[in-house]
Amino acid sequence: ELFQGPVYLYYELTNFYQNNRRYGVSRDDAQLSGLQSALRHPVNECFPYQFSAKGVPIAPCGAIANSLFNDTFTLWHQRLPGGPYVEVPLDRTGIAWWTDYHVKFHNPPLVNGSLALAFRGTTRPPNWPVPVYQLSPDPNNTGFINQDFVVWMRTAALPWFRKLYARIRQGNYSAGLPRGNYRVNITYNYPVRAFGGHKRIILSNISWMGGKNPFLGIAYLVVGSLCILTGFVMLVVYIRYQDQNDEAEDQE
Repeated sequence: ELFQGPVYLYYELTNFYQNNRRYGVSRDDAQLSGLQSALRHPVNECFPYQFSAKGVPIAPCGAIANSLFNDTFTLWHQRLPGGPYVEVPLDRTGIAWWTDYHVKFHNPPLVNGSLALAFRGTTRPPNWPVPVYQLSPDPNNTGFINQDFVVWMRTAALPWFRKLYARIRQGNYSAGLPRGNYRVNITYNYPVRAFGGHKRIILSNISWMGGKNPFLGIAYLVVGSLCILTGFVMLVVYIRYQDQNDEAEDQE
C-alpha cells in the first residue's frame, strides 16, 4: 500500500561510539571552515590522523573524518508483478543542518578556479579512497561542503544512531512510495564486524509532530515521572517534619 510521503531514507549504525571523548574532539574546526593556514597545520587533537606517514597534512584531519560512512544505496520500484524495476530518484541535497552547511563548513578559496589546487599540499585520510575534493562530481556538493560528509561530522550522542541519507520527494514519488515491490541495491564498503556493529536501512516519514523516534518521548515521560515522584516525597517529608518543628516551638 502507499507509504505516505515525504519519505526519508536513513542508515543506522549500532555499537559505534561517536560519543567517545577522544573520538569527539578529533577534528579541526578551523580547517573545516576553510582556513588555508589550518589546511597546512592541523591541530594536535587530530593525531594520529594529523599527518601522513610522509609528513603531509591530512585534510580533513581527525578520527571522525577518517571513519566517514561510505556505503551507497539505490532504491528500485516494481509497480506490477513481473514488470520492470524503475529507479526511485533519491534527493541527496538538503540533508545536513542549515547551520552546519552554511556556517560551520566552507571550502578553502579556489586557486585559479580549481578546488583541487586549493587542497594542494594535503592528502586524503587513510581510509578514504579519494581526496576530499573528489567526494562528488557536483562542484556545489564536494569538498568540506559535501552533504554526506557534513551529516557524518555531526556526532551522535548514543552508540546507536541514524543519519539521513536522502529524501524521496521527486517525480512520481513526491506524494510517497506507491504500492508495489521494492528493492534496495547496496554498495557495501563500510565494515562493521570489527566493532561488533550492525547496519540497517530505515525508510521513514514525518508528521506535524516530527519523525517517528520514540527516544525523546520515553525520556520525557521517565524524567517527568521521576520529578512527580520526587515532588510527592519532598511534600511528605516537609509535612512530617513541619509538624515536629511546630511541636518543638510550642514546648519552648
